[in-house]
Amino acid sequence: MPNFIIKTHQKGTVYTSKSIFILNKGMNSGKPQKEPFTNSFVILFEKEEDAEIIYWLAYSLWKSHFWHQFLIGSVIPFLRITDFKKSFILKSTEMLQEHELHKKQIIALRLLEQKEDQLNKNRVLINEMRRIIVLGYSK
Repeated sequence: MPNFIIKTHQKGTVYTSKSIFILNKGMNSGKPQKEPFTNSFVILFEKEEDAEIIYWLAYSLWKSHFWHQFLIGSVIPFLRITDFKKSFILKSTEMLQEHELHKKQIIALRLLEQKEDQLNKNRVLINEMRRIIVLGYSK
């Protein structure tokens, strides 16, 4: 089990250890990112490999809308740090029991993310080509 510390991120704080950030406001609460969000929690690690393992675990929880059950607030929903800590530690311990399966899933998720990035680049190129062709008609 990777060792980590969960805290509320303070804007402008620079972290010397490896870290990931978890969005805590809005309907995308629970979304992990390697760069800080304005409204986020920070998870601090000693090792890079621990950060990578927990990042993909957090990504899986976010994509499955796991955090929606913990959102509170009527206008802008948000996630409390106490709910996040308790549930994240329990869920990560449970998910890491099947460590080999988790490793395979990380590989699959990375591959899918690469394919998604390539698809987005292709969409940008297609739209650019469409714009160039349409501009050719107006000359």
